[in-house]
Amino acid sequence: MTAVVTGIGVVAPNGLGAGEFWKATLEGRSGIAELTGFDSTRLRARLAGQVRDFDPRQHLPARLLPQTDISTRYALAAAGWALADAALDPAELVDYEMSVVTANALGGFGYTHDELRNLWSKGPGYVSVYESFAWFYAVNTGQISIRYGMRGPSCALVAEQAGGLDAVGHARRTIRSGSAMAVAGGVDSALDSWGWSSHLSSGRVSASGYRPFHTDADGHVPGEGGAILIIEDAAAFQRRGGGAAYGMIAGYASTFDPPPGAGRPPGLRRAAEMALADAGVAPRDVDVVFADAAGVPELDRQEAAAIRGVFGDRGVPVTAPKSLTGRLFSGGGPLDVAAALLSIRDGVVPGSPDIAGLDPAHGIDLVGEPRTGPVSTALVLARGRWGFNAAVVIRTYRA
Repeated sequence: MTAVVTGIGVVAPNGLGAGEFWKATLEGRSGIAELTGFDSTRLRARLAGQVRDFDPRQHLPARLLPQTDISTRYALAAAGWALADAALDPAELVDYEMSVVTANALGGFGYTHDELRNLWSKGPGYVSVYESFAWFYAVNTGQISIRYGMRGPSCALVAEQAGGLDAVGHARRTIRSGSAMAVAGGVDSALDSWGWSSHLSSGRVSASGYRPFHTDADGHVPGEGGAILIIEDAAAFQRRGGGAAYGMIAGYASTFDPPPGAGRPPGLRRAAEMALADAGVAPRDVDVVFADAAGVPELDRQEAAAIRGVFGDRGVPVTAPKSLTGRLFSGGGPLDVAAALLSIRDGVVPGSPDIAGLDPAHGIDLVGEPRTGPVSTALVLARGRWGFNAAVVIRTYRA
């Protein structure tokens, strides 16, 4: 069975909806600015990719607002936009043939922060902070499933920045197992004061800006948002008269890094090679790589080495549009998948802003200004902290 992407829903710091996000990305318009949700003046790092102008009352029923935090509201809105983009009414499908597979990395920090306030102010009798985190890792999947009556095989995945690609890969697996459709992707948000403290504790947050693969790269900028995709069995899509799909999920693989000091290389190159093999694609067939782009010098060197190992020195265009949004954790991979699908549709590779400081030692062809030309195959890479690696191959689909 072929898994095709038929709808895209985006909530990103530089645009609400796939159209606005794509327009901003091609124009090089950034969504990164100083934090506004709390007083951050005493903190060493204050830049974040914040979603602006999102009013949940305009996008969700009022009854859902008391029982959701901002991350879930983003996910529900993006799922609704993706369904509309796919021209798909869940009521017209069998409930047990529709699945939901989402990823979460941050566990609903805003909601959990409120729970801590309850514990401190009212004493025992409230759900614990640990239960709050465990529940919120799965709440996006659950809320989407409940709202649209989707009762097929569903799950929530937790693999930090790599988790969103894992969700896409697992959604393809559910399609191959018999589901007609899956809602898949990832959305994250942790830009309240407590969530920001967790970001800073990583030691990887830049105070000056997000410049992956640059000579002066010193970390990333956290962001919020992500993308939700509608992935369908191609035959079922054609039976319902769906028209043209954005593309197909042709290959997927995940690996885990060896423990420190093991003397073995990181697993990202192996994930890329396995995903290409799964898709039946040779490196020469790949038109663009959407990089993980950690922005941490050592991690950038490792990723550049993996890309060179697969494609050769400057052997493939590489782009990192997430430098316009910040790293979105579980939302980052699906947003790159959305960008790859739009690249295929429009025949253009989006650029990475400000590549003048590119470190030539990396040996990669980092795209600056958007490049026009046929795009039929894209490789999307993602890495999560503690060793997670994932790769997805997106290809043109013709019925």
